[in-house]
Amino acid sequence: MCAKLLWSCPTLCSPMDCSPPGSAVHGILQVSSQQNAGHRGRRGAAVRMAEWDASLDHIIPSSVLPPFWAKFLVGFASLVCFARSYDGDFVFDDSEAIVNNKDLRAETPLGDLWHHDFWGSRLSSNTSHKSYRPLTVLTFRMNYYLSGGFHPASFHAVNIALHGGVCVLLVDVFSVLFGGLQYTSKGRRLHLAPRSSLLAALLFAVHPVHTECVAGVVGRADLLSALFFMLSFLGYCKAFRETANREKTHSTFWVLLSILLGAVAMLCKEQGITVLGLNAVFDILVIGKLNVLEIVQKFLRKDRSLESPGVLRTGGLLFRMTLLAFGGAGVLYVRWKIMGTGPPAFTEVDNPASFADSMLVRAINYNYYYSLNAWLLLCPWWLCFDWSMGCIPLIKSVGDWRVIALAALWFCLIGLICQALCSEDNHKRRILTLGLGFLIIPFLPASNLFFRVGFVVAERVLYLPSAGYCMLLTFGLAVLSKHTKKKKLIAALILGILFLNTLRCVVRSGEWRSEDQLFRSALSVCPLNAKVHYNVGKNLADKGNQTAAIRYYREAVRLNPKYVHAMNNLGNILKERNELQEAEELLSLAVQIQPDFAAAWMNLGIVQNSLKRFQAAEQSYRTAIKHRRKYPDCYYNLGRLYADLNRHVDALNAWRNATVLKPEHSLAWNNMIILLDNTGNLAQAEAVGREALELIPNDHSLMFSLANVLGKSQKYKESEALFLRAIKAHPNTASYHGNLDSVASPCKKVMKHQCWLYCSHRKFILLRRSLLSSEA
Repeated sequence: MCAKLLWSCPTLCSPMDCSPPGSAVHGILQVSSQQNAGHRGRRGAAVRMAEWDASLDHIIPSSVLPPFWAKFLVGFASLVCFARSYDGDFVFDDSEAIVNNKDLRAETPLGDLWHHDFWGSRLSSNTSHKSYRPLTVLTFRMNYYLSGGFHPASFHAVNIALHGGVCVLLVDVFSVLFGGLQYTSKGRRLHLAPRSSLLAALLFAVHPVHTECVAGVVGRADLLSALFFMLSFLGYCKAFRETANREKTHSTFWVLLSILLGAVAMLCKEQGITVLGLNAVFDILVIGKLNVLEIVQKFLRKDRSLESPGVLRTGGLLFRMTLLAFGGAGVLYVRWKIMGTGPPAFTEVDNPASFADSMLVRAINYNYYYSLNAWLLLCPWWLCFDWSMGCIPLIKSVGDWRVIALAALWFCLIGLICQALCSEDNHKRRILTLGLGFLIIPFLPASNLFFRVGFVVAERVLYLPSAGYCMLLTFGLAVLSKHTKKKKLIAALILGILFLNTLRCVVRSGEWRSEDQLFRSALSVCPLNAKVHYNVGKNLADKGNQTAAIRYYREAVRLNPKYVHAMNNLGNILKERNELQEAEELLSLAVQIQPDFAAAWMNLGIVQNSLKRFQAAEQSYRTAIKHRRKYPDCYYNLGRLYADLNRHVDALNAWRNATVLKPEHSLAWNNMIILLDNTGNLAQAEAVGREALELIPNDHSLMFSLANVLGKSQKYKESEALFLRAIKAHPNTASYHGNLDSVASPCKKVMKHQCWLYCSHRKFILLRRSLLSSEA
């Protein structure tokens, strides 16, 4: 019986020391008392050996470090792995979530963060992805404020530090999961299973699958969620700190605080709420010491001797499960109400399996995705920033050879579940169950089981589940070490895994430092992914290498003939190269495939305008504005069309709409000034120019346009001053210098005339004085 109680009473070394089954602390925890102080020294060695025999901790070939140094080592290892990403750029999704996100700027009220999604769109919008993570966005905003702008290094530094913090907390979490709960008389929790907890935390700290979360700034959502996930679990463990003499076996305060921390984790990323499920599993298995298989068997036999109700009542388990259930349901209900218009709408390219007509095809592909996730945990060398767009072709029949991966996954998973349920070793049963729980429960929101998700495979969603994998791997290494006499070989294996994973982390962190390296690294992993080719092409186009960009855009369209964004960008480049016919064909096809694609409609209008097809161009612009009402660039282009048609009033109205929607739209302001100037409305042109410079005071092109108007209005000094300011801001523009000379010449003539008048006046005064004196 004592062996059975070792999990929760690890300090007991003989049956006489075990609490009787009917006591309040049976199967919950053991608190060291003052009356045992005299025996603690004599029993220390025996106690530790009993505990280690139960947990296989002493089998692991490593040294025992004090908790502080264990945490220091784990934190240092996490920093070494990802420090290389410190000076990286904003890459991939960082542009939308951070650089282009107005919620980070001071002019956006803080209250708006609670009504916007992760990308800055209103949650009530039909186009919102419904990713509600206001606390993560708040940390981005603090980063922006404290660093004085968008300086990537400060954002990356926070991510690296957060990962280190999660890894340090995992030392405590694994200590509880491997060694159970035990407190001293002063209420301090003992760190049991020091070797197991250290090894599992190290494996987590250096796992390459975490690179996306740490090196990509948007991965902070996963890091913050994991941080509060760990705090919630450790807080739940603190609920069982009371001494054995009390009737109350738990603290309701800590249970409620754990639920609150779980809600905070969810406000960082949706996955965080799953900590309540892990808390429930831990409570049932470790605190309640329930044998799930035995309960199921008795239930099926309708055995009235089922002991679970008694256990539930005695230890307060039913009360705690009720709190967790209602707390979780309440948080999820509030989250659903905040989401507003229902779940997000994803397209087939985001998650093709979820759009398959056959339920069998969907099930096969979902399970294949699970096997790929498992493979990324086992062998994290095959990493990619994006797994959509044909990267993983659909399995359409059971004859596909990839079905072998499904069979292998379920063979291993069923084997582990059977061991977790049927093993006679109580400790082994609980370790495997907790490890599987930690692996599976946080992964459930990404599993497509409850709702459609917007991705196929995503490395970032494995951040929390990888902790369960590291726990299972550590236990497997301990079992392997127990059944072999070659301890040095096991030690070499462990060191090899840690070294190779660390090396892979360093290399992968380097790839995440810039978009060019990141996108090109994906070409060898997912050559069938149209989005990879699209992003490589976009990066090349931004650098001015249009020829290479066209090649990658064409490949993206070949891989995915319905890839409208690739068609749009390719059409733009062809338009700039004056290949207007092909550009029009591509853009027309894009809007045919996606009729509400506003950007493609606008670009099609630009091409049609260049082809002198003015009526079609106006219709395209109007359609773009119909689908995106707040579209200042489209109003600007519409104004250009009206100017070409000499519809000056319409042109001015269109450009005015552009500046209302986007007050810093310099091109629209400039065109208004120039049009008013050319039509002889100098006073109105001057008024518009002054209004524009108040909004955009450092725009040299506006200074130049207004200076021209002032020169024509014979306000030469002010005109010259504006020309000088424009030249100072942009000294290499020849027209600025030329127009300055033309304004300076009249100014000099005026000055000469004024000087002649002044001199003439002085001569008249002197002559008059001389005449008056002679008369006198």
